[in-house]
Amino acid sequence: MPEPVDLSLILPAYNERASIAATIEEAFAYFESRKIQAEIIVAADGTDGTRELVRAMAAGNPFLRVIGKEERSGKGRGIREAVALARGRIVGYADADNKVPITEYDKIQPWLVDGFHLVIGSRGMSQSVVERSQPWYRQIGSTGFYYFMQAAVGLPGIRDTQCGFKFFPRDVAVRLFQLQRIDGYMFDVEILTLANRMGYRIKQVPIRWRDDADSRLQLLSGNLRNVKDIFRIRRYWRRNAPVPAAVAAAASEDSPTIGIIS
Repeated sequence: MPEPVDLSLILPAYNERASIAATIEEAFAYFESRKIQAEIIVAADGTDGTRELVRAMAAGNPFLRVIGKEERSGKGRGIREAVALARGRIVGYADADNKVPITEYDKIQPWLVDGFHLVIGSRGMSQSVVERSQPWYRQIGSTGFYYFMQAAVGLPGIRDTQCGFKFFPRDVAVRLFQLQRIDGYMFDVEILTLANRMGYRIKQVPIRWRDDADSRLQLLSGNLRNVKDIFRIRRYWRRNAPVPAAVAAAASEDSPTIGIIS
């Protein structure tokens, strides 16, 4: 079995050839500066050569791996498959286009050391810094999504479910992603819903974020899929299939305190 490392960083990527190399290099430089032994797993779907570029970068580097295929299988699925391969004591994911600078992990790590089971970056807190905002129509859509999501699923206290900067102890990540089913963008909502039901301690941290003006979400068809997935989460996890008792019990043993903390 491969030796464990301190941290596994997963970078989900769909046609990200233009930005992926810089993101990887910046992340490795940061980890070296903090003396964190880290691996990076790139989950790369698409046909623009992202996968091939990362594979070339990984030659001779045992701490860089790439998975994926030409067809777009979804961000949730890519991260789920990468978590199954991760060997870090901490497992997390960030956007391949570097919307959240990796240096923001400085704010995340202390809360993991303090025993939290999920530490999530948030753009919605008073101390959050948004350097470059989304277009106005996406901001309106995000506000509408928040109220719809809370009404349909209910994650009280969670201000930002969709920020792609989340970290877990490895055992927590493995448990959650073994249960997780949504392949698309709404996997974040599903993971948080599962964690909340299982009694995991969740810490929200204000982060620095910048829009790259290149969203991969198609406004109409993408949002329709998201609505369907939210209802799937509601139907499956809140009505038809409670979290297995053995898993919930294991979570309770690890969790002296239950709740979402800002």
